[in-house]
Amino acid sequence: MRTLDVALGARAYPIHIGAGIFDNAELILPYLKRPRVAIVTNELVGPLYLGRLQAALDAAGVASTAIVLPDGEANKNWETLNLIFSGLLEARCERSVTLIALGGGVVGDMTGFAAACYQRGVPFIQVPTTLLSQVDSSVGGKTAINHPLGKNMIGAFYQPRLVLADVSTLRTLPIRELRAGLAEVIKHALIRDAARMDWLEQHIDGLLACDEDLLAEAVEWNCRIKATVVAADETEQGERAHLNLGHTFGHAIETGMGYGEYLHGEAVAAGVVMAAQLSAQLGMLPEADVERIRRLFQRAGLPVQGPKLGVERYLDLMRHDKKVADGRLRLILLRRIGEAVISEAASQAEIELAIASCCV
Repeated sequence: MRTLDVALGARAYPIHIGAGIFDNAELILPYLKRPRVAIVTNELVGPLYLGRLQAALDAAGVASTAIVLPDGEANKNWETLNLIFSGLLEARCERSVTLIALGGGVVGDMTGFAAACYQRGVPFIQVPTTLLSQVDSSVGGKTAINHPLGKNMIGAFYQPRLVLADVSTLRTLPIRELRAGLAEVIKHALIRDAARMDWLEQHIDGLLACDEDLLAEAVEWNCRIKATVVAADETEQGERAHLNLGHTFGHAIETGMGYGEYLHGEAVAAGVVMAAQLSAQLGMLPEADVERIRRLFQRAGLPVQGPKLGVERYLDLMRHDKKVADGRLRLILLRRIGEAVISEAASQAEIELAIASCCV
């Protein structure tokens, strides 16, 4: 097992990463106020792992309530969030209850947001079961639901008490979901670690084959990047925004196509290519590097072009982005592979060109 910490003072928490650690209740017990938890999962993950987790907790003397949500990004909304609150209230869960998010990014985001709100705040633990959630969304305390006008526009910064990432759960992950998780892995290399770009080019096939040693190494270095950035800028006032490379374009794709049509990682992959293309247009990134980025996403089985929503539709959706400041669109671009920058330098015409040149 590999362990690292998110250094947030009194709110610091560990990330445990390994294979076969999923139902080790001893890792969870120190982070419970009382021996009572509510496990939030969905209709796909629940049949695979809910019983195992409940059995492990029961053997350790921890009572559990299960709340099973409908699956998918299309259900990341107020109605589904209210199912969590209803489940907690019907089970008479008190402020001392700890919520456990068992699933991917949607479950993790919604459980964290529910924990931030229920009785004005209860603890929660992340047990991510998708690659995307293990390398990205489970760490850092971003919790949210979607709105028809914009993705993740309603939420809170609320940190978990523990992240328990068992890479053996990735064996049951559909290949499309595994590929989507690799989009965030590639993104982290592009913004912070050029040497890892070389590593990914060497090992992408092994990652797609679910080699557990390679997956554990990838999860660890991604979480280390995320933990370092979050500790320095928890509420995204500066450096943490770099983690959103490709997301302004990608969120426009997700919203414009209808939540769930594109997986988050698929939309991010196309968005990163748009950001790289724009970076090249501005003279920051060599065209050869744009092509290198495209090739790696293609090897991962991810889209390198966005859907034809129309340039005006893209721009309208992008103006709802959380990084808009004083009406100006700020984008995360690449100065080089391994170094991201927040930029307002691109004109509307240049952004339009980047979108148009990267759409199907």
